[in-house]
Amino acid sequence: MTPPDRAPSQVPHLDALRAVGALAVLTTHMAFWAGALTRNGTAGILLGRLDVGVALFFVLSGFLLSRGWLVAAAGASARPGAGHYLWKRWLRIAPLAVLTTVLALALLTQNADLTTGERVAALTLTSTFVDPGFPAGLTHFWSLAVEVHFYLLLPVLMWLACGRRGGLRVARVVGVLLAMAAVSLWWHLHGAAWATSGGDRGTAQWLPAYLGWFAAGIALALARVLLEQGRAGRVSRAAARLAAQPGACWAMAGGLLLASATPIAGPVLLAAPTEGEALTRNVVYVAVATLMVLPAALRGCDPATPVPAGSLFDALLLNPVARRLGLVSYGIFCLHLPISHAVMHVSGWTLFEVSLPLLWVVTTLLSVAAAEVAYRVVERPALRLKAVRPLRRLRRLRRLRRRPGSLSPSDGSAGSTGPDQASDTTATTGTSAR
Repeated sequence: MTPPDRAPSQVPHLDALRAVGALAVLTTHMAFWAGALTRNGTAGILLGRLDVGVALFFVLSGFLLSRGWLVAAAGASARPGAGHYLWKRWLRIAPLAVLTTVLALALLTQNADLTTGERVAALTLTSTFVDPGFPAGLTHFWSLAVEVHFYLLLPVLMWLACGRRGGLRVARVVGVLLAMAAVSLWWHLHGAAWATSGGDRGTAQWLPAYLGWFAAGIALALARVLLEQGRAGRVSRAAARLAAQPGACWAMAGGLLLASATPIAGPVLLAAPTEGEALTRNVVYVAVATLMVLPAALRGCDPATPVPAGSLFDALLLNPVARRLGLVSYGIFCLHLPISHAVMHVSGWTLFEVSLPLLWVVTTLLSVAAAEVAYRVVERPALRLKAVRPLRRLRRLRRLRRRPGSLSPSDGSAGSTGPDQASDTTATTGTSAR
């Protein structure tokens, strides 16, 4: 889950969607802990399917983080610097992720017997490469690991899609998106089995399985850039017309989520789905997430498709409380499982027998409060380091040492910002994807 940046948002409706994703993931985890997934029939299965919140995060990440490169390729801004982009991503993910991991490893008795290697893997978000899952209190971090791997891959994808120079070539971007979707398709049908070679390594939770979800977000970013540049074709304009009807988009998303509660999407508990079931769920989830993000991602960017002011959609997603929850949603995501472990330990409640409403209310309130504190104490101070650019500073110091009589590093120029830093806010417009 990508934590939100504190830059002025150009797509403000997306803020609240991060809160929706975080609370959906929290709810499905609490439903599992309460045993509600198997006791409540279709309603229980639907609670299990709220892990679609992960797909929502990934679509948002694809949209927000690719947009800067697409805007630059269209000639509307300077190209984001890959180094600065990665530095920002590290600052947004690492501080709170490391803190959460250290707390879970140190305080949860279930983790007492972990080896040094398993602890290092948890701290580096590589547990699924060496074991099927993450340690107790951190099992949800598999999706954070997938996000981090996407962050590392994104500059390469954008180089393939946009090239080093020249204008935005839609066919080239679409080719990259189709390739991402094809890799995801192949992985579900063949790749995971090939990678495991009969072993159990949790490869269903590796990045290739979810490239199609990120591709959907990049496709929405491409549509928005084309609409803003007046270069939209029939597909982009049709998407803008659909986006102008958020009620229809969300109704279709709800219908698809209901369909996922049938056996076609596989089991809702920890039993492994078949290749076909896993692929079906993957496709349904990306459709649900795309339909949820579409009205916000393309809202108001097409002059030919006006949107009414003061609609219920605006009232819901631009509500200050909803946007604040979106701002602290990364903390909600990171901290809710360790907090639920603590709640169960302190209360003495029994796993699979506790009341879901009670567990949900207590965990949600404590998670939101902890996330607010984490934002103020951990995340916001880290934001102040975004202007610090270690690689550029190092190169500057090396040049100064090689040039006798040059200016001292204390003149402040080593820390100045450049075009790539300014443009990087476009790559993570508003409060970035998670």
